Amino acid sequence: MSTTPQPPIPGPAPGAVPLSGARFHTGPEALYRELRQRHGPVVPVTLPGDIPAWLVIGYRELHHVIGDAALFPRDPGLWNQWPRVPRDWPLLALVNRRQSSIHYTTGTEHQRHVDMVVPALEAVDTSQLGRYAEEVADTLVDAFCGHGEAELIDGYAKLLPIYVLGRMIGVPEAECPPLARAINALAAGGDDAVAGHQYLSAAMRRLVTARRAAPGADVTSRMLTHPGGFSDEEYVLDLVAIIAAGHLPTADWIGNTLTLMLTDDRFAASLAGGRHSVGDAMNQVLWEDTPTQILAGRWAARDTYLGGQRVLAGDMLLLGLQGAHGDPQVSYGGNPLGGGHKAHFSFSHGEYRCPFPAQEIAEIIARTGIEVLLDRLPDIDLSVPPDALVRRPSPFLRGLSALPVRFTPTSPVRI
Repeated sequence: MSTTPQPPIPGPAPGAVPLSGARFHTGPEALYRELRQRHGPVVPVTLPGDIPAWLVIGYRELHHVIGDAALFPRDPGLWNQWPRVPRDWPLLALVNRRQSSIHYTTGTEHQRHVDMVVPALEAVDTSQLGRYAEEVADTLVDAFCGHGEAELIDGYAKLLPIYVLGRMIGVPEAECPPLARAINALAAGGDDAVAGHQYLSAAMRRLVTARRAAPGADVTSRMLTHPGGFSDEEYVLDLVAIIAAGHLPTADWIGNTLTLMLTDDRFAASLAGGRHSVGDAMNQVLWEDTPTQILAGRWAARDTYLGGQRVLAGDMLLLGLQGAHGDPQVSYGGNPLGGGHKAHFSFSHGEYRCPFPAQEIAEIIARTGIEVLLDRLPDIDLSVPPDALVRRPSPFLRGLSALPVRFTPTSPVRI
């Protein structure tokens, strides 16, 4: 009995660059410049386990990939590397082919999830959300404002988004810090990434069960009322997508913007004036220091050419957002204090673009966190030299490991 021979599993392309190493977080601008000179706008790379992929760092090429959902769908089931991927692969949660969620579905199935998730987010009262974000920010500042010094990443930037997002989707406040730790482990892609994903999924299962029994005025309860015939596991996967995509990128948006304002002389006047130029700084960060540096991913539906590279059907394409922002063929045009334009890819683009209400929620949380801090601590300054600041060791998400600051001690505002 004859069988059709299976094509060989593609290996790494010649000269493939490991997607690891310090330069992805210590000097990405110079690294992307070198990669562009050596390989062009589409770079052959390897993931853990010598798994091959393509890193798209050309602005026009990236626009083409994320704008053509037919040729480059977000469908992990197409991946030609599945036979080589071990069960404990640290990036598995990012590309799991069994995920029926808003992140990893295509066509009508993707739209089905959009029709359930987006209205639930649109119904969030943004005024109320902003007030709660300010309340949480004040409470967090109260915990350290009398000390004259603080560490703002673990002690502020990572806590504010998880508490606000937790309230938004219906998570009890006490569960928010361990949720943040699980998401951070998942995003880091280290040895505890799988455990982090398991914890996050279990927490969302508990949430779905709790909201079925006692609905509330939250996103989860609204999702559960949608007449789309979703399974509990689909609700869990979409909730994981909402909170994971909303937490750490928003925390890094806060941290990276504060870093810019504390280290760039062009924003020095903003500190004394509190809220002045916060929006400009936030927009510049999305261009020059975007929290999501690399996004997984897209998969080629057929053999094609992209940026001079031959891409095979089933190949993974990684979206090099920050690399594309630094493409010398484009410019964000910006006077940093004049706003610049917003044609960045920090919220992606096309069919799979981050939904507008999710963008609005992230901006409210980040802007509130920055403005409250600057209002409360107007003479805040770094307590270490700028070159002593350390970035988290990740090629995917860009943020600081710590942001130590000093300021004149003040009194709490919330008793």
